[in-house]
Amino acid sequence: MLRLSNTLTKKKEEFKPINDDKVTIYQCGPTVYSHQHIGNLFSVLKGDLIRKSLMYLGYNVSFTRNITDVGHLVSDEDNGEDKMEKGAKREGLSPKEIAEKYTELFHKDLKLLNCLVPTNETKATDYVIKMAEMVQVLIDKDFAYATSKAVYFDVSKFPQYNALNGQILEMNKSGSGHGNEEDPEKKHPFDFSVWFFKAGVHQGALQTWDYKFNNIKQDILAGFPGWHIECSAMSKATLGDTLDIHIGGIEHIQVHHTNEIAQSESTNGVKFVNYWLHHEMLEIEGGKMAKSKGNIFTLDDLIEKGYNPIVFRYFVLLGHYRSKQNFSFEALDAAAVAYSRLINILKSKISKTDGKMVIVYRNKLIEALNDDINIPKALSVLWDLIKDTSLDDGDIVYTALDFDKIFNLNMLEEINKTFTDSDLAPELKLLIEQRNAAREERNWAEADRIRKELKDKFNYNVIDK
Repeated sequence: MLRLSNTLTKKKEEFKPINDDKVTIYQCGPTVYSHQHIGNLFSVLKGDLIRKSLMYLGYNVSFTRNITDVGHLVSDEDNGEDKMEKGAKREGLSPKEIAEKYTELFHKDLKLLNCLVPTNETKATDYVIKMAEMVQVLIDKDFAYATSKAVYFDVSKFPQYNALNGQILEMNKSGSGHGNEEDPEKKHPFDFSVWFFKAGVHQGALQTWDYKFNNIKQDILAGFPGWHIECSAMSKATLGDTLDIHIGGIEHIQVHHTNEIAQSESTNGVKFVNYWLHHEMLEIEGGKMAKSKGNIFTLDDLIEKGYNPIVFRYFVLLGHYRSKQNFSFEALDAAAVAYSRLINILKSKISKTDGKMVIVYRNKLIEALNDDINIPKALSVLWDLIKDTSLDDGDIVYTALDFDKIFNLNMLEEINKTFTDSDLAPELKLLIEQRNAAREERNWAEADRIRKELKDKFNYNVIDK
């Protein structure tokens, strides 16, 4: 029985999906105005591990992760410079060119880290009309109002506004506006924008859409969506009104996810998310990553320093998603040593006979996953398995490769490198090279023929997933 820690209820609860045959998951994705650093990739990896764990447990998962390519201000509130426009000005490119450049780099990093491609990857710019339509519903239902600068969600109309973050909303707090950008027409300081007009500080906005809203006074057609409404519209379009699971970092609980709930439930009239899973942040040298401190690293930086990207993935496996992890190069070195030892042990156990699943260890793995997706515990089960001298080597390798459906540590690839070492018999080496070439060409009949020859002539069993 799978149990998950739900931020909304502050309890570990039995997981009961809306539909037995499908689980819907949404994860907040990156704003593609610069190269994502390892803290951003850490977040994606946590979501990837949760998704793959559910798949291993037998759930059919529909997974949406967004690409924010418009309208995310530097602050999560309603003030500051637009991140996409900041990136465009920095590099002398258009917002579209910036988005394409850094989305491509993001995809490259995720491929190196063995992250599964989302069922749906949604670009915000493809859903602007749906965002505007959602804003219109909020206006029609009297949850939103307009000023000359923006359309705001009226939090006084949503009594359970702070259910997720646990704060107390003081509606009688004095003052208008919020943060550095004041709007004297704003009803409450906590009201948040769902649509910005090209007015005031946004007169020079590079990304705008003309949209005429009904039932409000609107002098300017040009505008762009608020960041929070983006996720609500994209999750609704791809996964439905109510989601099984929403994944995100703890930094989004107070504002972004709180606002998502308010606008989604007010629009749709139903509960937005049943299980909120929030992961902790990746710290570096015991503190927060910051450009001013010079402690932000990309995956390319790690590669240039000689680290295999999978070593970073192994490092992420060492922490539970609800626990902070501290990045240091000493910690990464330790992960590299552990990963190398894991692969070398598996290489030493290549069997000449077919293996089978070690059920007792698979049950232990499932027990770890059922306990709030406890990946560090699952990893310890793997280590116990490969060090168990009472088991047949072939069974150990077979079971470890099955576990790698979750860990994705390239176990099969690394093990099969054993067959192409220089000390192998030339005929055996040639056959394996020919089989690899046949597989790359998707000539499965030839690959199967060579596999049989390897087994019959050399008593070698090549293990494939």
